[in-house]
This record gives sequence, structure tokens and C-alpha cells, in this order.
Amino acid sequence: MTANNQLYHSISLSLLLCLGLFAIQVTSRTLQDDSIIYEKHEQWMVHYGKVYKDLQERENRLKIFKENVNYIEASNNAGNNKLYKLGINQFADITNEEFIASRNKFKGHMCSSITKTSTFKYENASVPSTVDWRKKGAVTPVKNQGQCGCCWAFSAVAATEGIHKLSTGKLVSLSEQELVDCDTKGVDQGCEGGLMDDAFKFIIQNHGLHTEAQYPYQGVDGTCSANETSTPAATIAGYEDVPANNENALQKAVANQPISVAIDASGSDFQFYKSGVFTGSCGTQLDHGVTAVGYGISNDGTKYWLVKNSWGNDWGEEGYIRMQRSVDAAQGLCGIAMMASYPTA
Repeated sequence: MTANNQLYHSISLSLLLCLGLFAIQVTSRTLQDDSIIYEKHEQWMVHYGKVYKDLQERENRLKIFKENVNYIEASNNAGNNKLYKLGINQFADITNEEFIASRNKFKGHMCSSITKTSTFKYENASVPSTVDWRKKGAVTPVKNQGQCGCCWAFSAVAATEGIHKLSTGKLVSLSEQELVDCDTKGVDQGCEGGLMDDAFKFIIQNHGLHTEAQYPYQGVDGTCSANETSTPAATIAGYEDVPANNENALQKAVANQPISVAIDASGSDFQFYKSGVFTGSCGTQLDHGVTAVGYGISNDGTKYWLVKNSWGNDWGEEGYIRMQRSVDAAQGLCGIAMMASYPTA
């Protein structure tokens, strides 16, 4: 064997050895990573009481869980300039498509045929620098709509609870299920979606809503069973729409009472939002009804809306999200200023 051949043979053996060691290291790291993900999934299942029907479903959900965890960690490690963090929550084993399909049913695409109100009683209202209606006792604890797409009902009820407190001095938890079961003759169709304005119309025609205790939430479409002989716990006189695409007008409204707003909550960052001021990318295809219960300025000077959601208090900041306010787009971040409305006493 020539000197050149010996050298070539030696280099080849070294390369093969290095590649072999690298492959072992990669395989070991992969197995370790999979083991960590498996353990995380086990802990997650225990925490949320998750049970799968069979091993195949468990494997499929574990794969989705791994993809979601990787997405969350990559987002959180993207840099220090991000003002918000994502977290592993109760939605960690479902895809974004599944998540949207089961919860985000605001029927924004049907609003072109809806007659909007033209009055806005807060046109000349003054606005303080910060507002938090929770501190003034006008917001009930965060609720959970589950897999029923009735976000519109939770938004309308939260706004109604707020105006009832402000007009009577009493904070009462009202029934979303009554809207789900009974408000079904028009656009509103229970778990299949609806509109906050139409919910307000129903509450007016229904002479109010019963309490959560009288008509508890079931999370599925049911038969209307409101007792016609009983007196509703809260009534409204009417409702008004906030001038569209105008965050200043929305601020005037929120300064005076909790406001129903619609947003585009379709992104994965919304699904896994954990804390901070949300500044993520989102569109204006309104698909989710929530409630603006205040606004403020964070420590770094970022202006935000304080928004109550209906996905339980394990999501976000104990059920709330702070969304960036005063953005360049007239529609507001995620379209929050496009279709806001509120009940009147």
C-alpha cells in the first residue's frame, strides 16, 4: 500500500469513526429529547385529567403535543424584544385547526347584513389613563366555554353583567346557557356561533337573563327551559355600537363600562398565550367574541387593552390577555376596534 493510499485509508477510518460517534450522539440526544417530551406529556395529562380512548390516539396526541411544545419554546427563545410569552396550557395536544373549529365561532362574516346602531353616547366622554373594571367590582370570575363555540354568548353576558353592576350596584353571574338554548331564531345558533349584537337584541326581547345558578352552563346545545313565570335577574334597555375602526372611540366606551369586542384569535400564539402584552401577528378575520374590561400602560410604556376571555383561568394571565393598544392599523390589533358594542341600562 502506497503512502497516499495509507493516508487516504487513515482519513476514511477517522471520518467513519467521527460520523459514527456523531450519529450515536444525535440518536442519544433525540431519545433524550423524546423522553423529556414523553414525561412532560405524562405530567400534562395528570394536571388536566386527560384520558385517551386508546394507544393510537395517545400516540397521535403526543406527536401534536411535541410539535406544540417545540413551537412554544422556539417562540419564547426568539429574542428579548418580544413583549409576551407562550405557555403549555390545556390546548397543547390539539392542532390550531382543531382549536379554532371548536371554540372560535363569532359570525363576523354575517355582519354585512346586520343593521348597525348609529348612536354613541360616549362620544364626548373623557378618558382616564388607565381603567380596570375588575377593581371596581363589575367583572365576574373568568368562565370556560369548553368546546362549545358560543364565545359570542360569553362576551355579551360579560358586558351585560358589567352594566347591571354599574346601574344597580349588584354584580350577578348571568346565564350563557340561556342564550345558547333560547336565542336560536336568527343568526345566533348556540355552539355553532353567533353575534353579540343579536344576543343583546334577544336579551331585550326576553326581558332579561336569569342567573348562572338558575340556568347553569352545560357547554352543549340544549332545549330552551327558561321558566316563563320566574323573573329574570338582569335586564338591559338597549345596545349601541362603538364607531368602527376607531380605537379612540373604543377607549371612551371602555372607560365607561365593559365592552363586547370581536377579534381574530386564530393564530397559534393566541392559542398558547401565557403572559405579557400580546403584539403578535394576526389578521382581521373576526372569529372570536371577548370582552374589553379595561386598558392601561405596561412598565415599558406599551399601551394595552385588558381583555377577558372565556377559555378558563389556566389560559393566559389567569384567563385574561393584554393586547397592544394604539397600533398603526385603524382596525386595532387583531381587529379589536372593528365591531365593538355594549348594552345600555
